[in-house]
Amino acid sequence: MKKIHITILLLSICLLAVAARQDGRTAALLDSLDFYIEKQNLFDSQKERKIADINLQIAENKNDTLILYSLFLKKFEEYRSYVYDSAYVCAETLLNISNSLKDKDKIISSQTKIGYCYFSSGLFKESFEVLNSLDVSACSDSTKIEYYMYKSIFYYNLADFNNSEKFRKKYISEGNKVINKAIALASAGSASYWNMVGLHRMKSDDIQGAIETYRQMLATPDCSEHDFAVATSSIAYLFGLQGNKQEQKRYLTMAAIADIKSSTKETVALHNLAMLLYKEGDIAHAAAYIHQALADALLFNTRQRQLEAGMILPIIELEHINMIEKQRNTVIWVSVGIALLAILLAAAIFRLWNMMKRLNLAKKSVQETNDQLIEVNKIKEEYIGYFFSQNSEFIEKLSALEKWVIDKVNTMSYNELRNFPKNLNIHREREKMYVRFDQIFLKLFPDFVKEFNKLLKPDQQILLQSGELLNTDLRIYALMRLGIHENEKIAAFLDYSINTIYAYKSKIKSKSRYPNDELKRRLMEIK
Repeated sequence: MKKIHITILLLSICLLAVAARQDGRTAALLDSLDFYIEKQNLFDSQKERKIADINLQIAENKNDTLILYSLFLKKFEEYRSYVYDSAYVCAETLLNISNSLKDKDKIISSQTKIGYCYFSSGLFKESFEVLNSLDVSACSDSTKIEYYMYKSIFYYNLADFNNSEKFRKKYISEGNKVINKAIALASAGSASYWNMVGLHRMKSDDIQGAIETYRQMLATPDCSEHDFAVATSSIAYLFGLQGNKQEQKRYLTMAAIADIKSSTKETVALHNLAMLLYKEGDIAHAAAYIHQALADALLFNTRQRQLEAGMILPIIELEHINMIEKQRNTVIWVSVGIALLAILLAAAIFRLWNMMKRLNLAKKSVQETNDQLIEVNKIKEEYIGYFFSQNSEFIEKLSALEKWVIDKVNTMSYNELRNFPKNLNIHREREKMYVRFDQIFLKLFPDFVKEFNKLLKPDQQILLQSGELLNTDLRIYALMRLGIHENEKIAAFLDYSINTIYAYKSKIKSKSRYPNDELKRRLMEIK
């Protein structure tokens, strides 16, 4: 029995050591991700220089159609996961050049790229019309592979966005049939080959098989930085299905770093990592990463990615502000404690001064004998020594406490709290949050104010003050447009009571041209 207990103890220690080592690796990766986020402009500049070089070559070869086709093909690949609008323009240009060359293979390849651009931005109907109209039977293997790969991804994306299990299974089945055709034509052992095999296994619920396949993809010599991001992001998703949050977080972090290094803006890794960290309570990292994910989505410029990041941003941002407020309250109590200690120190010094006075009087009164004088002197010396010892220790504790407060503030990167409280203003932070919310929301719905006023009676229009982007009435219905209908959440975000939110809604209902249900329906139709 004793041996069993010892074995269990040793096993527990080993498991704790492994967990600590994994936590350390993940923390180091997050630090590395923070570093790359700060340096991402360098990678984007490299991307822009590549594109500028291609543009220069285009200008130099504008009369050679074949060279132009190859140059715009390179330009499309640079923009494909970087800026959606520019990638689409390149695809359209490739189609025009292909038509002028009357090259059917190139025409179908260009149309395939246009279909890819459509479903990348959430235009599934348009993408289906393009991809389903193409006949690749007479095309080259490379064009067939491209077509089958993009069409399978189209079906997989359609399955992900469909809430019906029946249709979801149907779309996955269609995607698997199509990707099998691409796999049959692909060069076995290449990064592209393993990517397609891994995607097929993942969609077929072969989780462990898919993980091993993507790891083989990572080991291939032709695995690019973008391929690395795709593989690690997929592995993270698979670990998430298994409930292995530690490995999911680690691989998501690696994917986000690879996305930055390859200037990939059409990405979900950073967004998913922010969500995972938010659920774990790491609000500071979650807020920073969701802001960066939104910035990437705005640069890539597709509505789908912008909405994904924009809908979660207010929730994480509110939690971030609450965290700052808690930290502020902690600092307040620590500061109060320091002040009380300072008062106690002053009182102790004053008391000592009074005692010193009494001691001096006692010294004069006992000068009749040397023994009494020696005794008084001894008492005085011991008392003074004790006082300075106690006060020295007290001051050291006070100094250590002061350093602790400053260290805590520094480690949380809120240097302005050193001058607390004049530099800490939660109201101002909330106002900044509202301005950021208004800016992001109006980026997503630029005509919201005009369209919302159309829902109100002509003499009840909402007029904004100078400098306002949204007011409280509009902000409530902006949150509702994002899908946040619960009065409790709206009240928490706007720092109002639930009754106040009811009052604002009632006021708008009285101004509306439509009944309440119709007003809500038309609100959700605002684009």
